[in-house]
Amino acid sequence: MINSNGQILSESNITIENNRAFLYGDAIFETIKVLDQKVLFLEDHYFRLMSSMRVVRMEIPMNFTMEYFEEQILLTVAAFTTATPSFRVRFTVFRDAGGKYMPTSNKTSFIVQVESLDKAVYTFDARAYEIELYKDFYVTKHLLSTLKTNNRMIQITGSIFASENGYDNCLLLNDEKNVVEALNANIFVVKDKVVKTPPISDGCIKGVMRKQLIELIAKMEGYEFVEASVSPFELQKADEIFLSNCILGIQAVSKYRKKDFTSEFSQDLLKKLNAKIRLS
Repeated sequence: MINSNGQILSESNITIENNRAFLYGDAIFETIKVLDQKVLFLEDHYFRLMSSMRVVRMEIPMNFTMEYFEEQILLTVAAFTTATPSFRVRFTVFRDAGGKYMPTSNKTSFIVQVESLDKAVYTFDARAYEIELYKDFYVTKHLLSTLKTNNRMIQITGSIFASENGYDNCLLLNDEKNVVEALNANIFVVKDKVVKTPPISDGCIKGVMRKQLIELIAKMEGYEFVEASVSPFELQKADEIFLSNCILGIQAVSKYRKKDFTSEFSQDLLKKLNAKIRLS
């Protein structure tokens, strides 16, 4: 089932040949987890979407409140026939106008897509998880790189590279050759009780889960949190590396090149994350 501008449909009624999201990647999206009919981190998702729409000069309708945003997500979930406690939701907003690079207007439409998830709460995946650097293309250090737009060619080609070479994920570098993020997640590096993640200014996605974890880490006794550029040389010196996004929660990295990593910190952090969700 698909929600197209508030209408629940069995299939999309949008033609792609004139759609700006298809033609030019002129769209913004949020990937959201719904657990037991609750939109996790609703406020953060909503305000990130609104901020992104303003950056790319999309018109925000007067009725597009946080309550409306939540309502449309839950309406789509309710139409899903599979009985499951958790869902992955993609909420895409696109510029609904003609024109070529120059749009004829900035009005918007949206599509909500839903799929069921196998697991309800975030769980620790103890399987081996190996990463490598992806160096064919680089992330540019500017504001657009921090937005979740429909242009994901670096992530797509990087995913193909990872699959062809037997890696579970790859890390993206910016034009200064610093580590920015993984293909589908933000990255955290732990060394000697210091937890480090690249700053938004380096070009990483302004992740909603990233924000949740930073808040939790800042409250953990015995650890220092640092937001600073991460050199590829730091990776092999790290005690622990983990990735984060709103669907997987936390994914511990077990191996990078010849270095094997522990996962004690990420397991502890995952417990705190699930506790925060239960209490919210």
